[in-house]
Amino acid sequence: TSSDARVTRTPSQPCAADRAARPRPFDCPAVALSRHSTLRHVIQAVSSSLRRHRVQAVLTGGACASLHSKGDYLSHDLDYIIRNNVSRNQVDQAMRAVGFTRAGAEYRHADVEFFVEFPKGPVAIGDDDLVEPVEIRVGSVKVLTLSATDSCRDRLSAFYHWNDLQSLRVAAAIANRRPVNIEAIRAWSIKEGRATEFRQFEREIALGR
Repeated sequence: TSSDARVTRTPSQPCAADRAARPRPFDCPAVALSRHSTLRHVIQAVSSSLRRHRVQAVLTGGACASLHSKGDYLSHDLDYIIRNNVSRNQVDQAMRAVGFTRAGAEYRHADVEFFVEFPKGPVAIGDDDLVEPVEIRVGSVKVLTLSATDSCRDRLSAFYHWNDLQSLRVAAAIANRRPVNIEAIRAWSIKEGRATEFRQFEREIALGR
């Protein structure tokens, strides 16, 4: 199977490899889902259907962290933030095309344990709303998502603000399994007033090596 792209950057100065390519709506194969489908299968199916229906959406949150931690953490919730102006009906059509129906704020599939939500944008980590998504391959499908560095920051934000130790462990798993910009994370952490917590993050990384 194809491996995901590996890119690093500072939040304020994205490198060329870390910039998301402009989506091509029909450059994405259809993916069928069943009760045997994994999180990666669901990400492939939903991302490709959204793109076919011209919905520009960025995978964030726990599902993104699952990809970057290479399975050390499993989320059942796929959060996509929509970046372009689309109607609810357009999103409903994209989701129905792969078997998901809307129930309140969630989209559910009869045969899979994962569900999908579309939280309000913009794509941001705490007060930083200058986050640049990247495009990676999940199998044969191009997926617009957070970089490993920003996924790590996203998990750390939950640790910093809510003392969520699971998020700390996931952030460390990402840092151990993907190239991330530790200096950018350190600078952001200090700016957030979390230098002490960042040192705890460094210790967690060392424990996982």
